[in-house]
Amino acid sequence: MFNNKIKSTNPVTISNIIGQGSHLEGNINTIGNLRIEGKITGGIKTKAKVVLNHTAQVEGNIVAQNAEIGGEVKGTIEVIELLVLRSTATVWGDIMASKLVFEEGACFDGKCKMGKEHSVINDYKRDHLSEVDPSSETVEDATDHSEALDAHTFVNKSTIP
Repeated sequence: MFNNKIKSTNPVTISNIIGQGSHLEGNINTIGNLRIEGKITGGIKTKAKVVLNHTAQVEGNIVAQNAEIGGEVKGTIEVIELLVLRSTATVWGDIMASKLVFEEGACFDGKCKMGKEHSVINDYKRDHLSEVDPSSETVEDATDHSEALDAHTFVNKSTIP
């Protein structure tokens, strides 16, 4: 009659939202998707996707499987698969991603390292994908990996006043 079995939740379907007008101070570590519309002062780490809408502000490093940036980021962005910088995005920091989509109007000032063949991405997979405990979502220290981003510099200052 009653089923006492607990259904396991697919981590990618778990969503977290920091709403517009919210300001969170501290680091976020999650296994699910994260949508930010407010302000974060601290690092973000997820095994899934991070989406920053045009009102979002992040002062800290972002580490994710995929990311879509439409707001402002002051920090390093590390993405294993696809990073999309929307036309409303402003990034002040280094980027590392396998694939990058850069829409017209997006601003980026920093170093960029791309491609699946880079040892930095392989190191990231080894070091970070096993660190998140799927049984909990916690706020903890994020790791700074900016020392690994020492390659070519790509600066698009055409839209910066």
